[in-house]
Amino acid sequence: MRRLHACLGAAAAVALAAAGSTALVAGDAAGATAALSDRWYAAAPYLMPLDNDPPDATAIMDATGLKTFQLAFVLAPDGGGCSPTWGGTAPVSSDTAVQSVIDRIRAKGGDVSVSIGGYGGTKLGQTCADPASTAAAYQQVITKYGLRAVDFDLEEPEYENTAAIKNEIGAAKILQQNNPGLYVSVTTAGTADGTGWFGKQMLLEAKSQGFTPNNFSIMPFDGGFNGAASQTGALTNFNAILQSTFGWDQATAYAHEGFSGMNGRSDTGEYFAQSDFQTVLDFATSHHMDRFTFWSLNRDRPCTPVDNGGRTSGTCSSVAQNAWDFAKYSVQFAGVTPPSTTPTPTPTPTPPGTSCKPAWNSATAYVGGDEVSYDKHNWKAKWWTQNEVPGASEWGPWQDEGTC
Repeated sequence: MRRLHACLGAAAAVALAAAGSTALVAGDAAGATAALSDRWYAAAPYLMPLDNDPPDATAIMDATGLKTFQLAFVLAPDGGGCSPTWGGTAPVSSDTAVQSVIDRIRAKGGDVSVSIGGYGGTKLGQTCADPASTAAAYQQVITKYGLRAVDFDLEEPEYENTAAIKNEIGAAKILQQNNPGLYVSVTTAGTADGTGWFGKQMLLEAKSQGFTPNNFSIMPFDGGFNGAASQTGALTNFNAILQSTFGWDQATAYAHEGFSGMNGRSDTGEYFAQSDFQTVLDFATSHHMDRFTFWSLNRDRPCTPVDNGGRTSGTCSSVAQNAWDFAKYSVQFAGVTPPSTTPTPTPTPTPPGTSCKPAWNSATAYVGGDEVSYDKHNWKAKWWTQNEVPGASEWGPWQDEGTC
């Protein structure tokens, strides 16, 4: 994921730290809101909370109905080492600025995921000794912020480093095992053919380690793309790669596939307007894809002048738009209609019903999100599954939704 810095990180950090005095107490964040559905974590757009003129996340929630944010990026320290930082400079262990952002989001009923890596910078997979130590570094982030979702953004220069990718994929598998229910996405570069050689090698590494995340997402931009048709073509081709790599059928591959776009003008001068996002969104939903996100909310604002002088910005889109136009596509993907008038306060969640879902059938193939009942409990599929008894394994494909 490209990072266009506006040299605003230090000022933003100071402002956010001050805002923390009105937020929840750090450390209470994990319990501030109930877990949202995986569909919301799959729809979380990227937000840099310390750079690129960070917008007020709660204002975006009010304006669009958005509930989730993909905070970017966790990196290794710029000076080296195996401890997590924000952007290579702000240690997670002593952070209060990002914590205050998370607290405010959760206080309004939302939640966050955290993205690891991105384009450029030094990644923990490059500096930690092995998958276990890499996972231990990321576990610090999960524990501090009470995370229910993480994103491994594996791209240049890290994904050209075989040892680093082995560490990252191994760490992702360990985190998935040690944090039941953790939503894990893996994001990598997109090409017209789906993904390039390094992306394919990453998939093979995941296969060799027996690791299956909620989705593998590609970024079909910065590679000679021209609007939505080229992006949906890349997604179709990537689906074929997933099928051939993991032995999945087409539907299973789509259930493990994600899209991560770039709103407005890309780094290489491609343009993606609202109509392009709608076309890709329609493709993603009609094919039952698992994820739809974009880079970034910092850019989901109009420029002055509109085209920003023909330049790409980290703080506006360089296309004609109203603020947060692109965020509304993420809301649509999550299955929630954005408010068209003055937003109303977040309602108190309705307690889940106690009626039983249709009975589980060993002969039926289920995809992520399908619900069944078994042994007087309701269960929700985390991914594609067939003939795997709900509750038979703690790490299995079924999430227990309680008695019915």
